[in-house]
Amino acid sequence: MNPQIDKIKELVAALPNKPGVYQYFNSDGIIIYVGKAKDLKKRVSSYFVKNHEYGKTRILVKKICDIKHIVVDTEQDALLLENNLIKKYQPRYNALLKDDKTFPWICVKSEYFPRIFSTRNFVRDGSTYFGPYTSTRTLKVVLDFIKQIYPLRTCNLNLSPQQIAEGKYKVCLEYHIGNCLGPCIGKQAEDNYIQNIQEIKDILKGNISHLIKVIKEKMQQLASELKFEEAQAVKEKLSHLENYQSKSTIVSPTIHNVDVFSYIDDEKSAYVNFLKVVNGAIIQVHTVEIKKNTEEEKESLLLMAIADIRQKMQSMSREIIVPFSLDYELENVQFLVPQRGDKKKLLDLSMRNAFYYKREKLKQQTNRTPQARVDRLMETMQKDLRLTQQPIHIEGFDNSNIQGTNPVASCVVFKNGKPSKRDYRHFNIKTVTGANDFASMEEIIYRRYSRLLNENESLPQLIVIDGGKGQLGAAVNSLQKLNLIGKVAVIGIAKRLEEIYFPGDSVPIYLDKNSESLKIIQHIRNESHRFGVAFHRQKRSGNFIKSELENIQGIGPKTIEELMKEFKSVEKIKTLPANELDKVVGAAKAKLIHEYFQKGE
Repeated sequence: MNPQIDKIKELVAALPNKPGVYQYFNSDGIIIYVGKAKDLKKRVSSYFVKNHEYGKTRILVKKICDIKHIVVDTEQDALLLENNLIKKYQPRYNALLKDDKTFPWICVKSEYFPRIFSTRNFVRDGSTYFGPYTSTRTLKVVLDFIKQIYPLRTCNLNLSPQQIAEGKYKVCLEYHIGNCLGPCIGKQAEDNYIQNIQEIKDILKGNISHLIKVIKEKMQQLASELKFEEAQAVKEKLSHLENYQSKSTIVSPTIHNVDVFSYIDDEKSAYVNFLKVVNGAIIQVHTVEIKKNTEEEKESLLLMAIADIRQKMQSMSREIIVPFSLDYELENVQFLVPQRGDKKKLLDLSMRNAFYYKREKLKQQTNRTPQARVDRLMETMQKDLRLTQQPIHIEGFDNSNIQGTNPVASCVVFKNGKPSKRDYRHFNIKTVTGANDFASMEEIIYRRYSRLLNENESLPQLIVIDGGKGQLGAAVNSLQKLNLIGKVAVIGIAKRLEEIYFPGDSVPIYLDKNSESLKIIQHIRNESHRFGVAFHRQKRSGNFIKSELENIQGIGPKTIEELMKEFKSVEKIKTLPANELDKVVGAAKAKLIHEYFQKGE
């Protein structure tokens, strides 16, 4: 008998038939799975008495070395405890909610003349919190709306009656511009301020219809008392509220306080959308992704999301609309699977939100693959540079000479937006005398593409010339001779302002400095310049070595080659005595070389 199997059997046999949470541990004592159950013994036993189709579940069962459990009073307690333990330990084989954001709240501070502001810190200090808001833009719109119709203080002064009575404060700029009524100096009574705060709380709770009714009655009362200026101020407030209400997503005035959850999934993930409905209006929308790890049932995954979202959103709704039946009990909560009517429309709306969220997530994942990035970059360059095809193969050219000596040119090759260094080429200018960059460019473009045509090699979709209109014109001359105009696109980039020139157009275009297209073109230009300068320096260095040794009477090319092969540099040759040189080139030539450099010194 296997002692490990015997131990597991004993642990399972000892489990009670009660609701609770079970934890699986591996041989290192690490929690690898946390689960909930209405009946602990029945649920845990199921792992060891059947064959599992899902590979990860089979691996999980093999790695279980210890089982611990926690008995709770209700199924709701089990659900919440499981959710908290998964968040704390993040076991390897649990489905994990991919949502670790800290959402912002609107806080009505517990103090004299309460302030209202946004915060991500939920502090239990007696203050009232509304939210959380899954969209910071929505939160800002709400706060701006409140500020628009209610003059509230923004300072953090202690506005106790004693402090105000002692005249410790002076009004600030907010008072002078009409955003605050000056409670710090006794200009606004506390009961008037608290009335405004109560109206704001009604707005934040979604009780706008009730508030509008109360304000209408107040306006009519003021008008009947001939207090027309005050009535006008109330009317403006009413207009703002009605406008705000019209922008809310009204689904049905008969639906009061409901949570709506929808569920869709694929092989790797599940997506759960949440709608919070208060007094017929949707006031919160949120979607989470759950990464699957074992063969969890959809009911279990949906319950996991419901527990997590309701906890985060501080939801106490007693009715939860779901897409399928859940064999689970939550205290004071009724699950409903609607078949028709307004609640079914709500569920359909939530399903659409979940579907769009999933599609966007998959799109983002696709765009993160290397090939997707290349495709997007090529598409962007084609659009920015007005090309007829995507520039998958680009070649860049640059000339290099100093005071007309050793004129050379370089060709760099980019494929899929990246350097293909094995395809780089150097050119010695053959037909041009002196520093004539235009003629040099015309020569190398003709040589490069006549050779590709003769050898039946593939042509680039884009040629980038380092230079402005003159250099571009020289390149175009060669392409015309080769009948490649219209077959291969060509542009020039001028260094000073990064102007992009096109053939036959004297007016350049300017790409945004943060444009990916411009960055690729700059990279090509910089690479062609670097590659050309390196070759030019190499040529100048070689010519200097050759000319200095050739200046010695009686020393020929073969002797120079033997010397360089043995001593590597002219600098070393200069320091050697004649008897050392003698070993390589003979006594007579060694004497000539030694005397030459001695005279030079």
